[in-house]
This record gives sequence, structure tokens and C-alpha cells, in this order.
Amino acid sequence: MTIIAVDGPAASGKGTIARALARHYGLPCLDTGLLYRAVGLSVLKAGGDPDHEADALAACDFDAPLLDDPALRSEAVGSLASRVSVHPGVRQALVQRQRDFATQPGGAILDGRDIGTVIAPDADAKIFVTASVHVRARRRYDDALAHGGHPDMDSLIADIQARDTRDMSRDHAPLRMADGADLLDTSDLTIEAAIRQAIALVDAQLEGRR
Repeated sequence: MTIIAVDGPAASGKGTIARALARHYGLPCLDTGLLYRAVGLSVLKAGGDPDHEADALAACDFDAPLLDDPALRSEAVGSLASRVSVHPGVRQALVQRQRDFATQPGGAILDGRDIGTVIAPDADAKIFVTASVHVRARRRYDDALAHGGHPDMDSLIADIQARDTRDMSRDHAPLRMADGADLLDTSDLTIEAAIRQAIALVDAQLEGRR
């Protein structure tokens, strides 16, 4: 069994890297952020308050098909996910779902914000993917333009900074680099270069465990 943990803040490139690693190593991949996005969207649909733990907790029992809803990828739902994820009850409710995925026969790759610290602290390889706030905002800006949106750079920067603060300062499972993880800064890397570097880092960690 091989478990690979990929953590990092919003728009760092961790999802793209995790999917590339999954193809390279032939492992299933879970974007755990989608779970929190599904909770956030469920709260919104129910007319609840994402900052109220009881409303967020009630939304954790969502149906699996919701994970395929394109609305989960929107910036608005991403912000909701960051807000519901600060609640300890919500994080605890989703922990077992993630651990079951990680420990399936053969292993898996998971990307999120607390994979290497909470979900799979004994993962065989851990990477913490990051990039500067302005680079991450530019990625969001370009993505929104490509999908016909009319993004505002200042608003995107403010949103990313607010999400970083929430993610890093929450009491339960804050965003941080896990012990034993390798740092991968993608600020000045192309997608292809970031993937090559990620594979090299994982290969080295896996070799070190043999």
C-alpha cells in the first residue's frame, strides 16, 4: 500500500499535482477539498449559515453524487468551504471518509490541507505545495477569464488572504506543513516543471522508506 499526501493552500497547484501523481503511480486520487465544498454548497442550498457549526454539521450527510456538481468549483463555494472547515465537528465528520479512501487496497493519493498532519500522518510520501499570494490570485483570475467570468484581481487577492488566515489560524487541524513533508514552491514553475519536481520528491521519499 502506498499513501501519498499532498497539502497546501488554495490555488497553489496541489490538485493538479495530485492528479498527475495519481496518473504516474496508478493510484486513485481524492480532492478532499470537494468534501468541504459539498458541505458548503449544501448549507447554502438549505438556507443555513456556514459560520454556524450546527448548520454546517447538518450538511455533512450529503449524497455522493453532489461531488460531481460543477458548482463545487466556483470561487463562491470555495469560500463557503473555507468557512465550514473551521468547525471541529465538520472536520471530524469527514475524517473517516477520507481515511477509508486513503487505506483502500493498494493505497491512494489525497490532496487537501490536513492530509499529512491529520488524515494520513503515516503517509509514505508527503508534499506541501505552495505559491505566493499574487501568483495564486493570478491563477484564479486567468481561470475565471477562461470560463467567461469578469474577475477582479484585488477581490481575488483579498479572498485568498482571508482563506489563508482562516485555514492557518483555526484551532482544529490548521493548515501547516507536516513533519517529514517536502516543500514545493510552484510560484516560478510551469505546470510540467512542478509535476516533474513533485515526482522526483515522491520518488526520493519512497526510496528512502525501502
